This record gives sequence, structure tokens and C-alpha cells, in this order.
Amino acid sequence: MAHALLPLGRLPENWQSWKADCWLSPEPFDGTAVRKFTEPFPLEEEWQWEYDYYDDDEHSPLLHGIYQNGSVLLGGNRDCEFWVLVGTGTQRGRVWWLGDGCVAPYADAGEEGEPETDFVAWFQDWQADRGWWSRHLDG
Repeated sequence: MAHALLPLGRLPENWQSWKADCWLSPEPFDGTAVRKFTEPFPLEEEWQWEYDYYDDDEHSPLLHGIYQNGSVLLGGNRDCEFWVLVGTGTQRGRVWWLGDGCVAPYADAGEEGEPETDFVAWFQDWQADRGWWSRHLDG
């Protein structure tokens, strides 16, 4: 669902069926699991687990927590890429991108040293098709 926000609490059609190429957890992703909005979002900075996944006991719960805890799904660009608004934890109020093998906070194309962008800045960029993702939208 490119360029359209999901209704609050709704999951994208492909949430339950996506197959990430870089999902490294021994436990498969469960798109039917109840999302835990009150649990803290577990990250503070970008993580590329396809390069930094070496301990199932440590990383598997973290990987599942990224997709299930402390955020509201906003929409997606492609089958395995989603945007979330974090509602708990240290990243509260920030938009994050959940990709295939990587997760990162949204940062606009502005100058280095600018203040962190917020939901409104992300939404304006997304609607105007400004940003790195605009080059590979699947409509």
C-alpha cells in the first residue's frame, strides 16, 4: 500500500505472508501473533542483522521484538518493507523502516546535524515521493 496510511491497528495485506530473504531467526515470523504495543520498541539505532546475527539466544527475541513490540504499522513500500511509528521506549514518536535484513530510523535527505525528523516530516516526504525509497516503489 504505497502512499496511503493504514487505518489505525490494521495490518498490511502482506504482513501475514511475507517471506524475508534475510530472516535469520530459527523461529519463523508469525504475522498472526498479537502485536504488543505496550512493550518497548527494542532498538535505538539502525541494525543490519544480515551482517550481525551470530547468537540465536540474543538476537532471535530482538528480531521478533522489532516487528511485534512498541509500534504502530503505518504502511509499506514492497512485500518485505514496512514503516512503523514507535509509541514506546526511547524512540517514541520516531518513524522506523523495517526492511529485509535491516531496520533503521527514518532520516530525511536534509543536511547532517539537522534535528531528528518527526512523523510529519516523514509523512510529507512519503506523500511527495521524496526519499531513497521513491526510486524503488512497487506501486
